[in-house]
Amino acid sequence: MPDVDLASVNANVAKLMARSAEHARQIDSLAAAPPSPDSPFAAYGLPGFAGLPAAPAPPEPRPILELEDEEYEDELDALSDWVDDFLLRVYGAEVTTAAPWCEQWQEHADVVAWLHALWLAYQQHKDAEAGLSGLFVWHRDFLTHAMATVRAAGGPLSACMTDPDRPAHRLLPGPRPSNRTTTATEEHEDHEETGEPGQADG
Repeated sequence: MPDVDLASVNANVAKLMARSAEHARQIDSLAAAPPSPDSPFAAYGLPGFAGLPAAPAPPEPRPILELEDEEYEDELDALSDWVDDFLLRVYGAEVTTAAPWCEQWQEHADVVAWLHALWLAYQQHKDAEAGLSGLFVWHRDFLTHAMATVRAAGGPLSACMTDPDRPAHRLLPGPRPSNRTTTATEEHEDHEETGEPGQADG
């Protein structure tokens, strides 16, 4: 066989072997177990690394007013540390009649809810995934609005401290329950006293 033909045969055999190896790799890839939903490769249809446990999902944040007992107290302690050590130290404007404050703000449920939501937003927007503009978004969309609401002249702390030299604390009464709720409660109590079952409206 001429040397030219032999070289051509060798080249063809090499190509066939390369294709065969590539097909084998594709078959192995298709036969691998599908990636778990938590795998960073799932969106690309690529298998994950076998033998590595999936990272546990972080706990979902819950509004602080939905927490109870020790769980609530622990969250309030952490929130208080953030408010005292960071928020007020950096953004705590002077106490005036236009910007009241309360050294017992933890007793104001609505203030606790506002500041907790602000804290959760801070944690989200300082994360690397928020990008370089994350904290700017937090300042613009969360900090300014929350502090203006909490420290408004007619806001939840307006009956508390309006002079830094005169600490004060008073909870303002909120609206009474609606007539519908009050009536339903009274009817329920009447039925309990008489032992008669309540009747549903037909």
